[in-house]
Amino acid sequence: MAEYGVLALLGEAGPKGMRMSELAERRLMSTGGFTRLADRLERRGLIERRPSTVDGRSLDAVLTKEGRALLRRAWRRHYRDLRELFFDRLDDDDLRRLADIWDRLDPTQPHDHEQ
Repeated sequence: MAEYGVLALLGEAGPKGMRMSELAERRLMSTGGFTRLADRLERRGLIERRPSTVDGRSLDAVLTKEGRALLRRAWRRHYRDLRELFFDRLDDDDLRRLADIWDRLDPTQPHDHEQ
């Protein structure tokens, strides 16, 4: 899961990647622990590290072609599993209620708490 989390963050970051320190912070990992994780991903050819475009003293992690392909396969599998396990079992009314619940749980949206 830790590896998937890093690949997903890098997938969202796009071609410029993300600073290693920010990735470690977002994954709630120590710098040393994250470096070991990045070493494994780099050995597998899924990421590469480059000098940061913002700060020449730090490194950015970027998905390789192989890393992007693996992430796309993981996302397709994830969506297929969600559909089979949950959404295919719900009717339209269930899905509307579920969407309303997700809207209420979204911390970025203002909500009227009077009901």
